[in-house]
Amino acid sequence: MLSHVDENGQANMVDVSLKDVTLRDASAEAFISMSKLAFEQVILNQNKKGDVLGVARIAGIQGAKKCADLIPLCHPLALSKVAVDFELDEANSQIKITSYCKLAGKTGVEMEALMAVSVASLTLFDMCKAADPLMEISGMRVTQKAGGKNGSWQRD
Repeated sequence: MLSHVDENGQANMVDVSLKDVTLRDASAEAFISMSKLAFEQVILNQNKKGDVLGVARIAGIQGAKKCADLIPLCHPLALSKVAVDFELDEANSQIKITSYCKLAGKTGVEMEALMAVSVASLTLFDMCKAADPLMEISGMRVTQKAGGKNGSWQRD
C-alpha cells in the first residue's frame, strides 16, 4: 500500500505524530558530464560566474532545507546536518555530486538528500551553460539510508 494515498485514492500527507523520534540519515548521488573546456574552467576556477563548486555546494544545502516547499507531501524537517561534496573525474569531464542528510526525527531524509544533489547539479548546469549548453545530468539516486521502521540499507 502506498502511504501517500488515502482509502479513497486521494493524495494524503502521512501522519507521523505517533512515530518515534529516531536518528535517520541518507545519502544520494548524481553526475554531470560536460565538455573538456567547461570542466577545465571549473577545476581551474576560471568560470566567469565565479566559484562554481562553492556556489553549487551552498545551493545543494539550501535545496535540502527547502525540500518540503517543493515536494508537496514532504514534511518540513529540522535537519541537523547537510553535506554536499564533489568528485572530479578529469578523464571523463564529469563531476559526481554526493549529499548526506541527517536528523533526529519521525521521518526519513531520502528526499532531502535527493533534493541536495538535484539542486547542486542544476546549479552546476546554470553556472557552466555558457561554456557547454549540452551538459548532461544523470544517475540521480539514493545510495544509502539508515533509521526508521524499514531499517538501514546501502546500494552496492
